[in-house]
Amino acid sequence: MTTDPLELFADWFAQARETEINDSNAVALATADASGRPSVRMVLLKGFDERGFVFYTNRESRKAAELAANPQAALLFHWKSLRRQVRIEGPVSLASDAESDAYFASRSRDSQLGAWASDQSRPLDERAAFEQRYEAMRRRFDGQPVPRPPHWGGYRVAPDRIEFWQDRQHRLHERRLFERVEGGWREGLLYP
Repeated sequence: MTTDPLELFADWFAQARETEINDSNAVALATADASGRPSVRMVLLKGFDERGFVFYTNRESRKAAELAANPQAALLFHWKSLRRQVRIEGPVSLASDAESDAYFASRSRDSQLGAWASDQSRPLDERAAFEQRYEAMRRRFDGQPVPRPPHWGGYRVAPDRIEFWQDRQHRLHERRLFERVEGGWREGLLYP
């Protein structure tokens, strides 16, 4: 059994990629504004390594405003098919422009155009207005690559706590907690 939480996460994530029917990389992202009011939504994990867990979004969205005011977040993966959860907490920083450019270039053209057309989290009078903006972006970039919008990019959650939860019969679940300490990780168990 590994004592490296990132190695354990990689193993569990690989298993989830094989068993989850849809979006095994879907993760609940919890943020809080400057006053402490919480908010949670689903995002897609697009990468992870020893530096942290990366997702991408509009940097003018509600989540981005909350992260600017309070750069701490929690992530929750729930893989129902495996009866497992992983909770991750830590400070958040921006992914580099190079990382954001590379990921944006890998997206479908329609998703790229949608990033330009959407004023994410802002009020929308009617769906037709968004569809018109999308069509305007499609015409604007016709016949050329779609560059990454300046307001769109990645965020990295650098874990300082990672908890692995495994379902067990009779609610006698197993919970392993890893906390970052000087020079590595401290591991312990939690009561279910």
